[in-house]
Amino acid sequence: MKFIADLHVHSKYSRATARNLDLENLYIAGQLKGITVLGTGDITHPAWFKEIKEKLVPAEEGLFKLREDIARVCKDYIPDNCRGTVRFILTSEISSIYKKREKIRKNHNLLFFNNIETVEKFNQALDKIGNINSDGRPILGLDARDLLELSLEISPDGFLVPAHIWTPWFSVLGSKSGFDSIQECFEDLTPHIFAVETGLSSDPEMNWRVKSLDGLTLVSNSDAHSPMKLGREANIFNTDLSYSHIKHAIKTGDPSLFCGTFEFFPEEGKYHIDGHRKCEHYSWPTETIQQQGICPVCRKPMTLGVLSRVEQLADRPPGVRTEGRHPFYHLIPLNEILAELLNVGPNTKKVNKVYGALLQEKGYELKILHELPIEFLSHEKVPLLGEAIRRVRKKEVQIFPGYDGTYGTIQLFTSQEKEKMIGRL
Repeated sequence: MKFIADLHVHSKYSRATARNLDLENLYIAGQLKGITVLGTGDITHPAWFKEIKEKLVPAEEGLFKLREDIARVCKDYIPDNCRGTVRFILTSEISSIYKKREKIRKNHNLLFFNNIETVEKFNQALDKIGNINSDGRPILGLDARDLLELSLEISPDGFLVPAHIWTPWFSVLGSKSGFDSIQECFEDLTPHIFAVETGLSSDPEMNWRVKSLDGLTLVSNSDAHSPMKLGREANIFNTDLSYSHIKHAIKTGDPSLFCGTFEFFPEEGKYHIDGHRKCEHYSWPTETIQQQGICPVCRKPMTLGVLSRVEQLADRPPGVRTEGRHPFYHLIPLNEILAELLNVGPNTKKVNKVYGALLQEKGYELKILHELPIEFLSHEKVPLLGEAIRRVRKKEVQIFPGYDGTYGTIQLFTSQEKEKMIGRL
């Protein structure tokens, strides 16, 4: 069975997340996007875990589904063309801040479990270590290696995936507080790490340059802080629908089971290149070296982005593709495409109205972005939609890169080009 999974998601109990980020809206948005398996996120938070136990019921092995009476109410918000199966897998992101080898480390890691009882034991153990009530993504003074050991002691069926591994401030390979290898972080337990999350500011091709990541499956997830951010990155599976089959596909990296990923254009990520947001200054790695990492505006150190960090650790040149790599597909969320074509913001009523009409007519979002032939994508209210999606698929886009916490922007057409093309229709 081929399906899409987004395994890194948050709840309304995490900081800086939408108030409507609940199980009902995740269930709805999952179907609008075309996602079959969703991480619950935030299982360590007592209030969210209580909702999970009240609203979800067991489905296939290790997976959960929304209670039928709740799902029935949600169906009214889902176009007929988008209705499908949604399953949840028990997940959480944990922030570890600790000192190791005379340096402060700040790592984010994703934890996966296959049953409620295991999560209860895990939460009880964490509650003795730190505060798990204040944030859906708890901050613990726990070495990432020890976090992995604790999870394995509680359940050998659980697994840990280092999150957005290149992000400067909170990741295992980040320029500000990370390590130079996975081995350096997890030491003797490194064999239990079989996958890493690439994050929005890198794509698989960038990760292929680092030999120490060979043999690890590169997963991609949305890290969604609101329901409609689901699927901006996601994974493609071809397995039975179960926890153990999903884990096996990720662990082995078998290309017949783990079929690749959907990716942000990494330049659009918040930390792709180097810069200093307060001074509105950014630079590419070669320029940063010339500037000795100092912002020319304020003379303070810049935040080194993902591209610079990859350059520091790379032992292969750009563009090298070795054996056994999974395919990946760059995407731009449909509401962002519509916003450019309609000359309005991506979260406006106009975009939402056209978005709903497109899904009702064509099917779920990832079908529109990735599957449908271009000739089937014409629409009277967005005449350049087919050409826009063709350009995304062919990577014929202009990107203004993100830096120091500021998202990059993507342009598909110049205003003159758009006017000229519409005039010919």
